[in-house]
This record gives sequence, structure tokens and C-alpha cells, in this order.
Amino acid sequence: MMLCLSVCALFLSALVHTSSTAGSRRCTGGPSKKLDPEVDMNITEIILRWGYPAEEHEVPTEDDYFLTVNRIPRGLKQTTGPRPVVFLQHGLLAAGSNWVTNPPNSSLAYVLADAGYDVWIGNSRGNTWSRKHRTLKPDDEEFWRFSYDEMALKDLPAVINYILTLTAQEQIFYIGHSQGTTIAFIAFSTLPQLASKVRLFLGLAPVATVAFTSSPMTKLSILPEGLIWELFGKRDFLPQSKYIKWLAEHVCAKTVLDELCGNLFFILCGFDEKNLNMTRTPVYTTHCPAGTSVQNMVHWAQAVKQGKLMAFDYGREGNMKRYNQSTPPEYQVQDMKVPTALFSGGHDTLADPKDMAVLLTQVPNLVYHQHIKHWEHLDFIWGLDAPQQIKGQGHFVLRTYRV
Repeated sequence: MMLCLSVCALFLSALVHTSSTAGSRRCTGGPSKKLDPEVDMNITEIILRWGYPAEEHEVPTEDDYFLTVNRIPRGLKQTTGPRPVVFLQHGLLAAGSNWVTNPPNSSLAYVLADAGYDVWIGNSRGNTWSRKHRTLKPDDEEFWRFSYDEMALKDLPAVINYILTLTAQEQIFYIGHSQGTTIAFIAFSTLPQLASKVRLFLGLAPVATVAFTSSPMTKLSILPEGLIWELFGKRDFLPQSKYIKWLAEHVCAKTVLDELCGNLFFILCGFDEKNLNMTRTPVYTTHCPAGTSVQNMVHWAQAVKQGKLMAFDYGREGNMKRYNQSTPPEYQVQDMKVPTALFSGGHDTLADPKDMAVLLTQVPNLVYHQHIKHWEHLDFIWGLDAPQQIKGQGHFVLRTYRV
């Protein structure tokens, strides 16, 4: 789960707003470096920039949302044999660009494509690339009435079934980061027919419960729920904005201030500063945060308070109408039969090692677990040593289940 990004982005947005209103009176940190062109690119354009083939698909859900799904059908290296499908799902407030915003040798999507996989990249409803609905518009409050319940029970079935139909394959490999693992735990434990279509589930910084999280984002859970709605409204939460883009172009791109951006990520978002490619901070900043619904953030605040993996709490009356019981139902990870490999970080304040210890006792078909002591939450997608740490071992596990 990328809960930390909301605090980080909120702070950065405030910083940018202050800087932009101050105008030329403020120092901008010295000469700008040449701005990375990926700052202004979408996911398909980023993939094409590195010479990889790219496709963009629009997947409808049963409740009429349209999700953008990106595809890298093959890599640049010649491989033989069938190309198994692997699906990559990002975390909270993030986007599919997470998997391609480092150079090819350190971005999981490219590494997998070159290893002979047919790579598909998801975008959860409400992020930058999935803001379409058959009848609703993002200006409508009703558009934003969803949380990770719907992402798990509506988005994942739609996308997985679409991919399998198009590729004529029977199963996929699923790789999720943070909230991308949360929705997998929910979907694969609740929908056995969908779970049967997953050959192997790889969870990076997995999150089922957040009872022990010490992230700055947990401060949101202290607020009364009514105050959260009052402060942030009932629509979107931290979408990409002109302020965040201004930060990337005018602060993170400065020769002196790029280290400031890295430090902010490190302090608030769980980055190991020494493990961050500092030259990529403008790209990271313009692609994350990618937004979600305020209701989804409220759901995460509820999860911190409850310490359980539960459906959204609509209050006693709302729960009776929706669930026919006074409290929201609890999802049972123990019911998930999919072969599962988990990768955790020793300094991850979001997927806390204590929560992780509980999770390890609940996964019934755990086939592999790797604990990387020095890693924090975002090292799993952007860490400089990611190819050596997780991608090497991840490939070993994938190959074991490939045939």
C-alpha cells in the first residue's frame, strides 16, 4: 500500500503552491538540468521511448467504469517458447507507470518482457489513466463512490478475464505491490473461480492488515471520519495536478534541489535515499500521486483503526442495507488457495514486519518468502538494487511455476 504517498504529495503540493505564489522573490535552486521527457509522457509513450512494443486497452467493468490496461507483448531480447502472461498491479495513489519509470534494466515490466513474458499493466479506477465511466464524469460525486472493495471484486475480475480472453491463455501470473496485494488477497479469497485463473501470486510489500503501521499517513486515521469528508470532500484525493507538475519541473529538476525531493520521499514515503535514482525524481513526481477516491482513503483509515482486513464500513444503518449485518464483513486470507510468494522489507513502516508476521501465518499456500532487511516500502518498485534483490529471486519462483 502506498499510503505514504498521500502525505508526501500533500506536503509537496503545499510547498509548490507556496513557491508558485511567491513568484520570483524565491530562490529556485540554481540552474535546471535538462528535463526528462518522460515527465510529459503517458505509459505507452514511456514504453515506446525505450524501443519496446506497446499496446493500450480499455477494459469495461460490470459497474460501467473503463480501466486503461497497458501491454508490453514482447521484449527486445529474442526468446523461444510460449510467452506466459504476467499482470502487474500498482499500489495506492499510484499508477501503472510505477513499473516503467526506471530504465529498462531496473524496471520490472521491461525485465519480465525481456525474460519472455507477455506483460500487462493495470490501472485502478480513479487514477490518472482510469477516469472514465459509461454515464458518470469525474466531476460527479457518484463517480468516486468506491474503495479497494470495488477494485478487488469488480476491477480485477474484469481485467483478468479480459486478458485471458484476448490471449487465449488459461492462467496468469499476478504481481502486486502494496494495495495491489491487498485487492489480490480480497479477490482471490472471495472469488474462487477467479483465483483458479492465477498460476502464482507474487506480493511485493504485501498488505492485508495495517494494525502496526507507523507511517506518517496513519495520522489520517486519528481524524474523525466526518472531518475527513469535510476536509477532502467526496470526490478524488490527490490526483496529478498542476502544482505537482510544477514541483517536478521547477524544483526536482534543479541541480541543487533534486536532493531535496529525494529527502522528502525518504522522510515521508519510506525511501532509502541511497537506494533512489535521484535523476528520476521529476518523473516519479509527475506520475505519483495519480489519485484515488476520498472514500478509498477513508477505507484505509478504517483499516488502521480496526486492525483487520474488512469491507468498507458504512455505519450501522448503511451496513445493514449493504451487508445485512451491523458491521462490515471481514475478508479471510486463509481462504485463498493461490500459490503465493511474498517479499517483505525490514524497514517498511507501511507493510510493517509485525503485520507481515501475522500475514505469514494466514497464507495457506505460501511457496516462498524473502525478507530484505534494508528495504523500505518503495524500494520494491524503484530501488537501485531491485534487480539483484527481488527480480532475481522473483524470476526463480516464476520459472518454477512457468510450466
